[in-house]
Amino acid sequence: MADRKKKFLQGNEACVEGALYAGCMFFAGYPITPSTEVAEGLSVRLPKIGGKFIQMEDEIGGIAAAIGGSLAGLKSMTATSGPGFSLKQECLGYACLAEIPLVIVNVMRGGPSTGYPTGPSQSDIMQAKWGTHGDHPAISVTPSYVQEILSETVRAFNLAERFRTPVVVLYDEILGHMREPITMPVPGDLEIIDRMRPDCKPEDYLPYDDKYEIAPLAPFGAGYRFHVTGLNHKQDGFPTNDSKQIGANNERIMSKIENHKEEIWKNDELMLDDAEVAVFTIGSTARSARFAVLEARKAGIKAGLIRPLTIWPFPDKAVRELAKRVKAIIVPELNLGQMILEVERVSGAACEVVGINRVDGEPITPMQILDVIKKYK
Repeated sequence: MADRKKKFLQGNEACVEGALYAGCMFFAGYPITPSTEVAEGLSVRLPKIGGKFIQMEDEIGGIAAAIGGSLAGLKSMTATSGPGFSLKQECLGYACLAEIPLVIVNVMRGGPSTGYPTGPSQSDIMQAKWGTHGDHPAISVTPSYVQEILSETVRAFNLAERFRTPVVVLYDEILGHMREPITMPVPGDLEIIDRMRPDCKPEDYLPYDDKYEIAPLAPFGAGYRFHVTGLNHKQDGFPTNDSKQIGANNERIMSKIENHKEEIWKNDELMLDDAEVAVFTIGSTARSARFAVLEARKAGIKAGLIRPLTIWPFPDKAVRELAKRVKAIIVPELNLGQMILEVERVSGAACEVVGINRVDGEPITPMQILDVIKKYK
């Protein structure tokens, strides 16, 4: 049996390990607190295995270069935090429309603007969905533990490659800088997915062939010449003004995610079977919530926890079903109310929805959550 080593890693270091395990061979980015350790780690590790690391002149250049690395056939990643994530939005939209696999790590910090660079926040949740203009697909994974940062980074690469789309790994400063012992996976422990490549003759290749839901993607330099643009395009990649083609293409890039939500969704649930009050939360706040739920159970309160590891697409099915069974869903988040909007929308007034919010750069404590749970005793 393969030896699975234990390591004491920071969250950002675990992100590096996850990227390498997934097969990442190209990183481009720009240093920004509190994500810089991701870039630092890959700057050391990638050259040792034949990969490429480049520090670009700014955040826009970072994601643009990562898009180029992906088009060249390499699994590619960039990492950033709030202000940098804002700057990356135009290219994120480009990757959505051009259907380019890409992983963007966003280690969330306080904002807006420069905000609080060394403090935690969960205020980029809506930006991860709606940050760029137009209708576009969105996949965001949300780990809560250092071990999960590794495994969810791997899953992010798998989703990006599977669906030919950018995927955001969304966690906060607390997790990025927290250290925990984790078990290092060996080859075969975690599934690895690679993009589908064409098997046709180069002259027959269409990068957006509509006979596929998700067309094969040829790497530049491998004999397949094709056009890539941020404009609405035909099957050959060249721009079009044909309204029928534009409509069909926009609907397809949305439906390729919408039709596979069951495959993309991932939730962790604790004591929900008989719960009368539930907590819905992500990231480091979920750690406080777990403690609060366990303490509530000791006090005889039937509390439970639902922790989405995929926040986009939003886990509407699970929340809708839960709302029918509980008195209330409590939504703690390090912002002034973003996830709660989705919980309220999906629950449809089937139960009470209560928010707990904090934006002072400090975490939401277990007692803050427990005090609200106790109101439903």
